[in-house]
Amino acid sequence: MSHIPQVVPGAALLFTLLAAVPAVAQTPESSTIPLDEITVAGAAPPSPGTAPRAGETAGSVTVPSVARQRAAVNATVGSVAFIDAADFQNRYANTLRDVLKDTPGIFVQERYGQELRLSIRGSGVARGFHLRGIELLQDGIPLNLADGSGDFYQIDPLALRSIEVYKGGNALTFGATTLGGAVNFVTPTAHTALAPNILRIDGGSFNTIRESFQFSRISGPADFLISGTVTNSDGYRAHEAQRTQNINANLGYQLAPGVETRFYLGSYVTDQKLPGTLTLSDALANPRRANATAISGNQSRQVETQRIANRTSFLLDVGKLDIDSWAIHKSLYHPIFQAIDQDGWTYGIAPRWAGTIDVGGYRTDTILGLRAFAGQNSALQFQNVAGQRGAQTLNALQSASNYEAYGENRFWFLPDLALMTGAKLFSSNRTYSNKGGFSANPTVQFGNVTYEGVNPKLGLLWQPLPDIQVFGDVTRSRDVPDFSDLAQTNALRTTFVPLEAQRAWTVEAGTRGRIDRLAWDVTVYRSQLRDELINFSINPGLNIPAATFNAPRTIHQGVEAAVTLEVVRDLTGVGDTLSLTQIWTHNDFRFVRDPVFGNNRIAGIPDDVLRTVLGYAHPSGFYLSPSLDWVPRGAFADHANRLRVPGYALVNLQTGIDFRNGVSLFVDARNLTDARYVSDISVVTNAAATAGGAAALAAFYPGTGRSVFAGLRAAF
Repeated sequence: MSHIPQVVPGAALLFTLLAAVPAVAQTPESSTIPLDEITVAGAAPPSPGTAPRAGETAGSVTVPSVARQRAAVNATVGSVAFIDAADFQNRYANTLRDVLKDTPGIFVQERYGQELRLSIRGSGVARGFHLRGIELLQDGIPLNLADGSGDFYQIDPLALRSIEVYKGGNALTFGATTLGGAVNFVTPTAHTALAPNILRIDGGSFNTIRESFQFSRISGPADFLISGTVTNSDGYRAHEAQRTQNINANLGYQLAPGVETRFYLGSYVTDQKLPGTLTLSDALANPRRANATAISGNQSRQVETQRIANRTSFLLDVGKLDIDSWAIHKSLYHPIFQAIDQDGWTYGIAPRWAGTIDVGGYRTDTILGLRAFAGQNSALQFQNVAGQRGAQTLNALQSASNYEAYGENRFWFLPDLALMTGAKLFSSNRTYSNKGGFSANPTVQFGNVTYEGVNPKLGLLWQPLPDIQVFGDVTRSRDVPDFSDLAQTNALRTTFVPLEAQRAWTVEAGTRGRIDRLAWDVTVYRSQLRDELINFSINPGLNIPAATFNAPRTIHQGVEAAVTLEVVRDLTGVGDTLSLTQIWTHNDFRFVRDPVFGNNRIAGIPDDVLRTVLGYAHPSGFYLSPSLDWVPRGAFADHANRLRVPGYALVNLQTGIDFRNGVSLFVDARNLTDARYVSDISVVTNAAATAGGAAALAAFYPGTGRSVFAGLRAAF
């Protein structure tokens, strides 16, 4: 058993802070721009009491309008991004890559179906499955399991209204302080939906067909919305068939003026066949092939998830209080090297107050919050007999609990200059009980580890003009290991490994804004890490979960940049526009004087990822958008830096038309040259040391070849 000494009792301190919030009157008018009026690289939100813009409603107490959502994100002191779901309605948005690929600083690559790698600033840089170091939220309420692990299967891109990306320590606004930060997926309500009714059907390559609906109504103090999506696809590769059924619903009710409650319900069913990894030569020459072991073991991932959540909001004399609560049930059957059979619950509660007060004549924007969430998971394993359960090899119980208190403050000591301070106090426990008793795993094991600490933040925000911001900050992050790290499995047994928490100090500086036809968002950052949680695959061809170790010292640094120039207006004299966007993510992740790997680069993510988009839009609703995705040099496949995959370039084209009656048609064509490339890697320590040499290493996921999708959408 390992125990990290307690630092401070977090919950008690924040309760004291909450009690100390002064009950003062609303702040008088000042020359400082209000939070809900700050906007960068987008149109200004409406002033209070004015009519909403076309296509946008006023929101409600629990869920503000999209304009105010954008304004709240852009008021953050640090690197953030806001994505309006209207921007990806007319494309084949099946995975998170499809909705996040235009956001700098995010590396998101598909493996197969909805399985992908999502990394922000190198979070989970070498992890071969799902994610680490990023907190996923839906409507501000956590989606991750209580141990911090998470996947993407219950996020339906067609059920979103906006996406908020808070990189690194900037996610403190939600209480998240991991290296990667947080991504909040906001679903529409009847008040914010693009239309009361939406019907959609799209499909195309690989026998893909997808049907989706959305229906919403407002009746007096009540409103509701329900949406559903069914997807069927054979996939690009053999043994990659995908079947998903997603339903999201919410019901809001105004209990009294300024008091509203909203219930969220969701059901998500996924049946995904796994094609496995290939050797580098096969990934480039025979990319549609499946790994022979994946076929013989009928490897798949079958997930059923149910979610219920509630937000009750109170408009107070000063600020607003949100009280969130949630429960998530997840059942997983996952035959890979063994048949993994898990069933568990996650539940929590999180009050959060945000408001503006006057301190000595200075405007002060404050957020205070608490989060308490826990969960228990029954983790069983069996021998995999062609996808069926054989002899049992594991019977374990995984329990996790988290208690967090956080606060954030923007103090405007000058009309255009604010000091940001904040901190999070946390205590996270992980308890593992392996009952043993099986020939493959006979030893009873028990592990109990508690991680506690304080993560501070300090920054400055300068806003010389309403549409221009310059910022800099320093933040502390801690990533607590999840059970995939702590309960490590090889071909023989599962062992509890009490790893240290990953710790980092991150310094960032950047600017975002718009001047006439030019819009930009540029950030540079450097993170100095201790005990980084580094993964490597024991045998990627068998899909054995990766082993994890603490690297003593590492550095993550890079550039996150997006620049858009409206090149031509009135190209044909009728109000059309031609714009050019360049997105660049530079990644420099490396060991520092490591006893094994020296100063090598950490494998798994390429140095540079570039995306160029040329967009033409006509007032009639017609648009045409060619794009180029370019990785000049591929990523290393091993931490020894003995094998690097080749770079690649993908040519894509999107076109369509939005008719005035609410009907839209679109075509989304990808990888038009049918380029062969590696989209992701199951990282190993040393490719040259693999049995049979690097040529025999089956660690590569081939990228999808040429594909064309088309869709029809009706909004009314």
